[in-house]
Amino acid sequence: MFEILLPTESEMPIYRQIYRQIRELIVSGRLPDGTKLPSVRALQVQLNISKTPIETAYQMLTAEGYVVSKPRSGLFAATHGIRDAERAEAAAPSRNAACSEQPTPAARPAFVADFDPTALDSDLFPWRTWMKTMKEAMEMRAGDIGKYGHPQGEFELRLALADYLRHSRGVNASPERIAVGVGMAYSIGVLTKLLPGPRRVAIEEPGYNLVRDRFELNGYEIVPIPVGERGLSIDALERISARAVYVTPSHQFPTGVVMPYPERQRLLEWAVLNDAYIIEDDYDGEFRYHGKPIPSLQSLDAHGRVVYIGTFSKALTPALRMNYMVLPPDLLTRLSDLPQEIVYAPSRVEQWAMRSFIEQGHWYRHIRKARNAYRRKHRRIIDLIRAELGDRVEITGQDAGLHIRLTVKTGRSTEELIRLAAAAGVKVYDFRKMWLAPPTVPPDDPQCFLGFAGIEGVDMDIGIRALRRAWFRD
Repeated sequence: MFEILLPTESEMPIYRQIYRQIRELIVSGRLPDGTKLPSVRALQVQLNISKTPIETAYQMLTAEGYVVSKPRSGLFAATHGIRDAERAEAAAPSRNAACSEQPTPAARPAFVADFDPTALDSDLFPWRTWMKTMKEAMEMRAGDIGKYGHPQGEFELRLALADYLRHSRGVNASPERIAVGVGMAYSIGVLTKLLPGPRRVAIEEPGYNLVRDRFELNGYEIVPIPVGERGLSIDALERISARAVYVTPSHQFPTGVVMPYPERQRLLEWAVLNDAYIIEDDYDGEFRYHGKPIPSLQSLDAHGRVVYIGTFSKALTPALRMNYMVLPPDLLTRLSDLPQEIVYAPSRVEQWAMRSFIEQGHWYRHIRKARNAYRRKHRRIIDLIRAELGDRVEITGQDAGLHIRLTVKTGRSTEELIRLAAAAGVKVYDFRKMWLAPPTVPPDDPQCFLGFAGIEGVDMDIGIRALRRAWFRD
C-alpha cells in the first residue's frame, strides 16, 4: 500500500492532488509496473474523503495510460508504456471514449506532452484569494452594482495599475492616461480609431497575427518588417513610410528575441523623426531569467510617442479578459472624443476585485510565486534539452518569457518534425500563422517552438525524451 498525502492548505483540487501523486509514483518507478492500486473504497477510507475525486483521478490515470484496468481484478500501474512514450496514438481512442462518456475535468488532448506556448500553469492560480476578493468587491460596492462604470475603467484600479507599472517596469503612467480593456483585439481596435493617418502600420515579421488581423479588419495597410537577432530591423523600418509600428521588444513573439537598449533608442528616434507612434506590447515582461531587466520602451520615451500595452492574461490567467493601455497625451485627447460604443471597460465586478487584489499585495506575491515557478520550469526544460538532444539542436529566445525556439539540425522539414513528434504523442508548434508571407525558401535547419509554463515536470521529461527518439531514432 502506498501513501497519499493531501495538504490541508492546498488550492489544488483534491482529484488533481491524487492524480499527480500517483502519476509521480508510477513515472519515478517507486510504484513498479504491474503493481495493483487500492480500490476506490480502500483509498476513500484511507483519505477520509468522498469517492468522486478518487474516481476522477483514476479515470485520468487510465485515460492517459499510466494505469490499466483488468476486468474483475482492478487497476494496475503501467510504467513500461510511459517510458516507451509510444502509447499516445493507441490510447487516443480510449481517451476520446472516456471524454465522451463522462465530461469531467480529466478531459485532455491525446498527447503525452503538449508544449503549448500560450498555456499557463493552472495550479498557480490563487483560487481562494481571488474568490475572496470577488466576494469583498461585491459586498463593498453593492450600491454601485446597478450603475455603469467609466469607459476607461474604474479609477481606483487605474490608480493601482499606475503605481504597479511605475515600480515594476518604469512606465510613466497616471490613472488618467490608462484605459482598461477586454483584451488585445479590443485595444488594437480602439487604437485604429486614435492613430493619425495615413492608415499604414509596420508589423514585426513574424509577429502576432491577432494584432495584424485586427489592423487589416480596420482598413490598415500592413508593412512587414523582418525580425533578426536584435529584434525588429530598424534599418528596414527606416526605409518605409509608416505612422505607427507594433513591437514586442522585451520578448519578441514568437522568436523570443530581446531588443537591446541601443536598438530601443534608435526606434524611439525613428518615431520622433517621423511623427510616428510605437505600440509596445509588453505581454510577458514580468518573466526574465538572465541578465538585468531592460527598461520598457515607454520608460525611455521623452516625447510621448509610445503606447504601452500590458495584460493580466500571461501572469494571472487568460480566462480573465482584462488588459490595459497607457496612452500618450495626444492620443488620450482623441480617446475622449470616441463614442461609448467603441470605448468600454470589462466587468466592474472583476475590476473591483483586481483593484483589491493589487492593493492588498496579492498581485505582487503572485508575480513572485509565478516567476519562481516558471524559472524552475525554464531551467528544467533547458537542462532536459541539452541532456537529451545535445548539440543536435540550438536553443534561442530563452532569456525571457514562457516559450523557447528550437532549431533542429536535421535534413527534415519543420512539418515533418511536427508530424513525427505528434506520432510520438508530443505536440510542438511552428507558428506558421505568425508570418504574413512565409519564406519561400525554408531555412537550412527547421525551427519549432516549445512552451514550458503550462506543462508539468513529468510530462516535460517524457516529452523531451520522446522527441529525441522521434527525431533522431535513438
